[in-house]
Amino acid sequence: MATQPQTGLTYEDLQAFPEDNLRRELIDGELIVTAAPARRHQQVVAMLVYELIVYSKRRGGEVLPAPFDVYFSETNVVEPDVLYVRPENLGRFEKNYLRSAPDLVVEVSSPSTRRLELVRKRDLYERFGVPEYWFVDLDADRVEVYRLHEGRYEPPSLFARSDTLETLQAPGLILSVDALLGPSED
Repeated sequence: MATQPQTGLTYEDLQAFPEDNLRRELIDGELIVTAAPARRHQQVVAMLVYELIVYSKRRGGEVLPAPFDVYFSETNVVEPDVLYVRPENLGRFEKNYLRSAPDLVVEVSSPSTRRLELVRKRDLYERFGVPEYWFVDLDADRVEVYRLHEGRYEPPSLFARSDTLETLQAPGLILSVDALLGPSED
């Protein structure tokens, strides 16, 4: 028996769910629930968080891994795998969430969330003005970088294992894509 999606929900509804290690997000009032990610996913998240923490210690800003809410509106609340906020935008943080767009959002692929991250979340990030969105595609062994230009994401820049990755949102941060992706799963 298929279950009907829960819609029309708000941040208040989201707060009423139990803490049970499931990631619950709202996109246009629809509840999205995902299970804990796989080991490789978490290794990539850990590597990226490490690099951004080292960067933020030198240059400022704040990096947080999921779970941490990004509150775009009462019906749009998500938990990106990694978010970075530049020093001049730290005032966007509230006690339990970030109000408004992070400067950089990263989602790492999981088989069960691929469409969600490449379509629904990308569209949401674009709509709410996230300047830069990275999709780390573990299946294709690459990073897709979407940059906002005049309110829309340009076609993605693709970075393969042999490339280095830089971002305008963290000037001076240079990442080896190969080191970020770690060993491939063959």
